[in-house]
Parts: sequence; structure tokens; C-alpha cells
Amino acid sequence: MNVVDTSLRDVKIVEPRRFGDERGWFAEFYNQQAFAAAGLPTHFVQDNQSFSRKGVLRGLHYQLGRPQGKLVRVLHGHIWDVVVDLRPESPDFGRWEGFDLMGADLTDTPRMLWVPEGFAHGFLVMSETTEVFYKTTDLYHPQGERCIVWNDARLGIQWPLEGMTPAVSAKDAVGSSFEAADLPGAPVGVSGK
Repeated sequence: MNVVDTSLRDVKIVEPRRFGDERGWFAEFYNQQAFAAAGLPTHFVQDNQSFSRKGVLRGLHYQLGRPQGKLVRVLHGHIWDVVVDLRPESPDFGRWEGFDLMGADLTDTPRMLWVPEGFAHGFLVMSETTEVFYKTTDLYHPQGERCIVWNDARLGIQWPLEGMTPAVSAKDAVGSSFEAADLPGAPVGVSGK
């Protein structure tokens, strides 16, 4: 397994070792010992999968009270995945980075994205359809669910829309601005200012 640092502290690209021949390939996507040796989390409590059509934009989601770390993998298709550091004590606070994640074919190296607790997460579907699978370090906590609107001016995320009008859920469309957002781990009353 190869673990690659990104420009955001603690966000990692994880590339499982692939074994293949002309028939196809096999890869071990999660191994507790290998993850522990690489300094990655080993305790996951929930698996999620989504299916989306081209132009669907999900996010930017995070949870208060019971934050979730996410290990994200594309089973089929292509997404542009975005993470935003919401940790007030982080030197990367308020910074974002985008990653192309795709389902692996016969020659591709499979890739996953590790998104630690304290980050907002979202993605834009670039292919006709896509299936995204992710493991989380905590259960879904509806009372703590929060969303920062995808096109927040302060964050200035450069979504690769290329003429697309994103399809956003009603809930995501009315997400908070970064400036007004309740932040994970912040003292009560501290927002993204």
C-alpha cells in the first residue's frame, strides 16, 4: 500500500497494491495491520454507497458532535472530490483541495482518499454515472449534520463545471456560508470568520 501526502495536512491518497494479469486484477482495500502501520485509522463503523448521474454535486457535508472521518473510493465512474479544512487550530484552516477519483480499470492504480474528522467533504460527478463507496469512523448523526454551500464565495472552490449546471439537493442548496458555519471542535459561538 502506498500512502501519499496532499497539500492539506492529514488528508491522504491511499493506493492499495494491485495484483493483475490479462484476466483482471485483485486489490486489498482495507487491512487493519497495513492501515495501522501507515498511521491511518483502523476503526470504521459504517459503510455508505451512492449512485449519481453526471452533474450531481453533493456537499459540502460535515457533522458536529460526532465527526466522521471518511475513506472514499469510486467503484465506477469519475468524481472531482473536494475537502475543506474546518479545524480552527489548523494552519490549513479554510483551505480546500480537489482530487480526481475514478474507478480503476485493467491498467489503473486504485486510489482512495482519506478525509479526517474536521473536514467538509463534497464531490461533483464528471462521468455519465458514478458509484462512490466510503467507510466512516463514526455513525451518521442527523442532529449534528451541517452543510456549507458548494459555491461559497469565501472558499472560492474552482469546480470543473465545464458548462454544466450542477444538480444540487434542496438541502445542500441552502447550506451555510463558510463565514456563518458552525465549526467542528470550535468553542461555542465561534464560526468560520
